[in-house]
Formats: sequence, C-alpha cells, structure tokens
Amino acid sequence: MKSAVETLNPTRVRLTVEVPFEELKASLDAAYKKINQQVTVKGFRKGKIPARIIDQRFGRGAVLEEAVNDALPKFYTDAVNEAELNVLGQPDVDITELKDNELLSFTAEVDVRPTIEIPDYSGIEVEVDAVEVADEDVEKAVSDLRERFASTSPVERAAEDGDVVTIDLEAKVDGEVLEDGVANGVSYTIGSGELLDGIDDAVKGLEAGGEATFTSELKGGSAAGKEAEVTVKVTQVAARELPELDDDFAQLASEFDTLEELKADSRKRLENMKQYDQATQAQERVLEKLLELVEVPVPEKLLEDEINTRKHNLEHHQLGQMGLTLDKYLELQGKTAEEFETETREAAIKGIKTQFVLDELVNKEKLNVNQEELTEHLMRRAAGSGMSPDQFAQAVVEGGQVPMLVGEVARGKALAVVVEAATIKDTNGEVVDLDDEEDEEEATEAATEAPEAEAESETTEEKPEA
Repeated sequence: MKSAVETLNPTRVRLTVEVPFEELKASLDAAYKKINQQVTVKGFRKGKIPARIIDQRFGRGAVLEEAVNDALPKFYTDAVNEAELNVLGQPDVDITELKDNELLSFTAEVDVRPTIEIPDYSGIEVEVDAVEVADEDVEKAVSDLRERFASTSPVERAAEDGDVVTIDLEAKVDGEVLEDGVANGVSYTIGSGELLDGIDDAVKGLEAGGEATFTSELKGGSAAGKEAEVTVKVTQVAARELPELDDDFAQLASEFDTLEELKADSRKRLENMKQYDQATQAQERVLEKLLELVEVPVPEKLLEDEINTRKHNLEHHQLGQMGLTLDKYLELQGKTAEEFETETREAAIKGIKTQFVLDELVNKEKLNVNQEELTEHLMRRAAGSGMSPDQFAQAVVEGGQVPMLVGEVARGKALAVVVEAATIKDTNGEVVDLDDEEDEEEATEAATEAPEAEAESETTEEKPEA
C-alpha cells in the first residue's frame, strides 16, 4: 500500500491511497464466504458454491464491492497511522480507481487537529474579586436560617404580606377548565413569588372562605405560555412567627451553643463560598487570557456538529424538562434568534479551542491521569448526574466514554499548571494563592469538559465506506 497526504487547510487533509490487488485477497475471500452464506444456487450446498459460479450468477462487481467495503477501514487506518495524523470524525471517502486483479485507489478527506504552538504563558496576569464578607452578609445568612425555622398558626383575619395561605386553584383557557389546571390544598407564602403572577394581589385582603379571579400567563403544564383565567379560593390564613435570635435559636438551628458561635460559623461558610467563587473566576479569566495568546483554527464540520449538539441538548433536554419552547425561552431571556445563534456559535468555538489548547498542554507538559484522580472525577460527575457512582461508572464504560473522562481530568490538570504560573491579584491588589487543590479541580471542570460533538467524534470508531 502507498499513501500520500495533501494539506487542504490547517484543519483538513486529503489522503490518497493505492492498494495492490494482492492485498485485497483476504477481503475477497471474506466476501465470497459471506455471499456463499446468503445465496442459494441449485446443485450446490449452501456455503459450498465455487467462486466462479458466484461471479457468473451474481457478478464479479458485487464481490468486489463487498471486498472493498470490508477492506477500506483497515487501509484508511493504516494510512492515518503511517502519516501520524490526529483525525477528527468520519472521513469522506471516494474510490478513484478499481481495476480487477490490478489496483484499488481511493481518497479520504478528513478533519484533523490543527498544529498549535503554545507560547510562554508565565506572564499571564488576571484580577479577581476579593474575598470579603460584610456584617450584612452574615446577618442575612442568619436571617435566612431563621426564616426556615418560622412557625405558623391560623388566624381569623384578612391575609397580609408574609402570611401563609392554603388555597385551591382552578385555571381556565378559553372558558374551559384545563385537565391539569386544578390544584387543591396548595400552601403559599404571600410575596414569595413562587406561583403565578398576580396571585399576591388576588389573595391579599381575603379571609378564609374568600375567593377571587385574576388573569395570568401559565408558566408550565399543557397550556404553558397561554393567558388563563385563574380562580383562587382561600381555605386558611396562617401568620408566620419567627423565633427570637438568641442562644436558644442557635441550639435549635445548629450544633452551636451560642448565637455568636453560629454567626462565626456563618461567616466562615460565606468566606469558603467566596473563595470557591474566586478560584472559579481565576480559572475562567486565566483560560480567557491563554486563548487570546494562541491561534487556533477550528474545523468547520466539527464546529457545525458542536453547535447542533448544543442546540439539541438545550431544546430537547433542558427546555423540554421545563415545558418551554425555544421561542418562549428566547422571549423570557429577551434575546432574538440572531443573538442566540451568535452566542451559541461563540460558545461552541470557545469550547473547541479550549479543548485543543489544553490537550496540547497535556502533551507539552507530559501530564498523566492516575486511577485515584479518575475515580474522584467520576464521583463528582456522578453526583452532578443524579446517578449513583456505580450506575454512572457502568454507563460510562458501556458508552465507551472512559477516554472522554480521562481527557477531562487531564485538561483540568493542564489548566491548573497555567493558573499556577499566572499572577492572580484581587481587587485590593493582594496576590491570591489558590492552594486548595480540591476547589481548584472542581472549578476547572466546567471549563475543561470536552465539547459534546468532539467527545463523540473521539470515541467513535472510524469506519469509512465506499
């Protein structure tokens, strides 16, 4: 076999392959054997039909086609390996010449990872928010905890802001009660904004047994997005009573004996959250600076696949679970279809560039992933998926996605190398030391996961056909 490579552009090549006919012998034998098992010829036992009879009855062309289709993946793979190409996705194959008993020639155009030069990144400098917890933040955290321990007691008066009302609801569209438009015994805190627009004004001023009707746009269900006439009946009004902020409350709501200890713990928790946010911010801003330093051509086919994958996941998974259409989602977001297309394309380009650059860094820095790192990453991904670690691991193995997870961990380590070399200062001018490895690794996950179309292309076996 002879092969040659022609570079069409920085992300696409054309392989030209010539195969002497004798190298097709194994595939020809397999083709005759396969056809033998599929056809019947009078006078011959099944599977014992001579090759010349198959040629006469069914045509030599049918045998050649079967043999070429069987042989192409091997010859294509051999040519890719010989040229040391890092291919992406499926090739476009064209048989240019097929001479019986002489020669098979074909071309294969395929996307390849571009050659990337990683520059010196030690000079990267970014600014992040300072970790500052104000007294007001602590007071709000304690207040929110206090709200969770509020008690309610029925009252015989009109409902007011902050009261908890028990209500029955009935929604009509075009005068017809919706099948899923009736709900009884719903508990609702007036002013929480957790139900329909307009419900607060409708129930305020009503006593138990009172009823009101208002118009509101339904947020979910069979008539999501439509205007409905909603009748609400109050069956009970209850006043909320907050516990006193004292040591007794601290003992009730936490493991601490005093209110001061509870506040100190709240401050520490807020500091930890802000430190995590700071680490995430640092990762994102360092990554943006790194991408600005590197020229990364993006394969158009890969970009198209990534855009389509992102759209599909948004429409059929995220929005589908929320009962929203894409048009309704864009309306709620205040975006036009053109703005959505632009944002999706930009996000896809960034995702692909991120993977290419970090993968190149993995190679440059000779980073490896050990079993412990892979297991920890798998545990985090499992927690985010809602599956048990065993279920998630089984799904990963069955789906052939282990290399994808290994890539995610390796890219996280590559980004951590760049962050460690960068200068990070907060808004107060203080140098930030990101020394919490666990937080740092978790913060890299979103930035370093493989674009979905790319992940699929890397874990799918290439099998070109004529």
